[in-house]
Amino acid sequence: MNKAEKIILGIDPGTNVMGYGVIRVEGNKAEMVSMGVIDLRKMTDPYLRLGHIFERVTGIIDSFLPDEMAIEAPFFGKNVQSMLKLGRAQGVAIAAAIQRDIPIHEYAPLKIKMAITGNGQASKEQVAGMLTRLLKLNAEELPQFLDATDALGAAYCHFMQMGKPASLASYRGWKDFVNKNQDRLCKRPSTSAEG
Repeated sequence: MNKAEKIILGIDPGTNVMGYGVIRVEGNKAEMVSMGVIDLRKMTDPYLRLGHIFERVTGIIDSFLPDEMAIEAPFFGKNVQSMLKLGRAQGVAIAAAIQRDIPIHEYAPLKIKMAITGNGQASKEQVAGMLTRLLKLNAEELPQFLDATDALGAAYCHFMQMGKPASLASYRGWKDFVNKNQDRLCKRPSTSAEG
């Protein structure tokens, strides 16, 4: 595989329909590999839904072997129950990536919309339309659910961020942040009390 090639999996978390999109990046060019949805609407048990999300995301990872995962962060809505359910779905997708040692990058919906359309308030249809042009997709072949193009948008947003300095969301935790930012640490002289 070409060293400059990278596969990015995008996930749009959902408890009824979860979108996924896979892009291949070579140098400064990106192309769509696959996109679709995990349809959970017929499953009534919320815990079985979470198990199905884990199995399907793991299967997608095993099929496309992504180098990185970009996932949309749940937005803070007024309905706390919906937010909790969405957070669980996102957490299960993240757990599937962690199990396969795939770095995770989280992006707010506003950031994804801004990166794709230049408008943080863009509709799902506007995001899908812009991705159709950016990735040269056939508009007639777009999936029924725009969750798939939203997931593709998360992957494309990550592709656009790759050449830019990493943000805190791109670290695997504080230890990773500290290791990558030694120059930003405040060094204190050791005292006899610290021993």
